[in-house]
Amino acid sequence: MSFNIQVAIASTRKRHYLTQSWKHILPHSQCFDNLDRIARLISDYDIVGLQEADGGSLRSQFINQVEYLAQHGGFPFWYNQTNRNLGKLAQHSNGMLSKYQPSETIEYKLPGMMPGRGALMTRFGHHNNSMALFMIHLALGKRARQQQLDFIAEHVNDYPHACVMGDFNCSINSPEMVSLFAKTDLCLPEENLLTFPSWRPARNIDHILTTSAVQVKEMKVVNEALSDHLPIAMEISLPKEIHIIG
Repeated sequence: MSFNIQVAIASTRKRHYLTQSWKHILPHSQCFDNLDRIARLISDYDIVGLQEADGGSLRSQFINQVEYLAQHGGFPFWYNQTNRNLGKLAQHSNGMLSKYQPSETIEYKLPGMMPGRGALMTRFGHHNNSMALFMIHLALGKRARQQQLDFIAEHVNDYPHACVMGDFNCSINSPEMVSLFAKTDLCLPEENLLTFPSWRPARNIDHILTTSAVQVKEMKVVNEALSDHLPIAMEISLPKEIHIIG
């Protein structure tokens, strides 16, 4: 599963961007209620990539939201990547939660004019018999996204069995995505899944992509409005030669 949780702000109407904007800076009483709802939702999945989590600042009541969701969702293995550290004001983070033990986790700083975008690579299995998961949150600007996807393409090509998931901030048919598919073995999804905004989905900007060696059994949008994005989920079948530790 991939889920942009918007620092546990349950925006379910367009007007909430204005009326709830203060929640991006100050703590609010609904934060833990929504985190608990998210934890219950994601507990059904084996691996979850999180975008727009807070690593522990004033607005999250100094709670690392990635760690909180790992503990309350039943994920023994988790990793927090803070990409924009604003001290006590905000800790903009990505996160990876897993019920399986990774063999390796690598943080990447993504290129772009403005710093603060990152990717996490989590590998399961060993040596050539492994599965690499890249969790990303791309820039809003097209030029920066192209640079970032070029960077991801170089690393994805090192792994026959790979998955790239996250908030791409662009549609599956955008020029930068077309370029990504041309440079890698990542496959174009069969369905155009709409995830944003959660209250009236009209854009497909959250994606889970796999290389051709990975068998996809199911892919779907999870219709739970707990953020301004809907989560997206995929079920895959791993080859027998890839052994992961649960």
